[in-house]
Amino acid sequence: MMLRLGYDIQFELPGTVAMMALLNVHPSRVAELRAPDELRVEPETKVDSFIDSFGNRCTRFLAPQGALRLSNSTLLEDPGLPDPVNWAARELPVQELPNEVLPYLLNSRYCEVDRFSMIGGELFGAVAPGWGRVQAICNWVNTKVSFGYQYARPTKTALDVFSERYGVCRDFQHLAVTLCRALHIPARYATGYLGDIRVPASATPMDFSAWFEVYLEDRWWTFDARNNYPRFGRVLMATGRDASDVAITTSFGMANLTHFTVISEEVTQENVRTEHG
Repeated sequence: MMLRLGYDIQFELPGTVAMMALLNVHPSRVAELRAPDELRVEPETKVDSFIDSFGNRCTRFLAPQGALRLSNSTLLEDPGLPDPVNWAARELPVQELPNEVLPYLLNSRYCEVDRFSMIGGELFGAVAPGWGRVQAICNWVNTKVSFGYQYARPTKTALDVFSERYGVCRDFQHLAVTLCRALHIPARYATGYLGDIRVPASATPMDFSAWFEVYLEDRWWTFDARNNYPRFGRVLMATGRDASDVAITTSFGMANLTHFTVISEEVTQENVRTEHG
């Protein structure tokens, strides 16, 4: 399955601003790219690329005053399979977890794990450990939390979501991540492309999406408390402790967003040959 991925993000800058962006496909999927995956900055400016402490590809640049456009269009050859499911995957005791996984058991900016220790036990302590318990958490969050873009709030934490029972996709994932960590299951926040591929098309414009990953058995597995069923064409861009670690753009100064478009769609090989020769 060939996917066309891209974005067009525009700002108006009152002055010169240093910026950082997480807009590239994750290094774990670079081998599947079939076209360059490079951030284009207009007006042209020097862009530096680096790998952050979470293993994500980041860029940084100094943007001049005025109109700024960040864009890209690339192709990725996806296996065409839904998110993998393994009901036999088991939880590991904390003492058996790899060292690098331990930070994903702790509190973070939007995930107040210490406030959920009793809540997690009351809701899911009786559920058998393993894949089924994580799925039970997803089912609960998906059922109890109502989705709506009007509920977006940049300061909303997992505890806010638990109390208010509404939010956007990142809020669903923050709550699920926090409940997992409260039960000593390593969980991390993820962001990337997730178009309406092989599912009924949504009436809302495309956007970057959020989901989360859980460490079971010997690897990280994808879960999605918002959609709550295996999806096709999910393309990872970045992972972190929560949304604060994987912001699409960060500006160290004023940057007024004026335009935002994301593309994630399946294309035929014939269309690829026509467009790219």
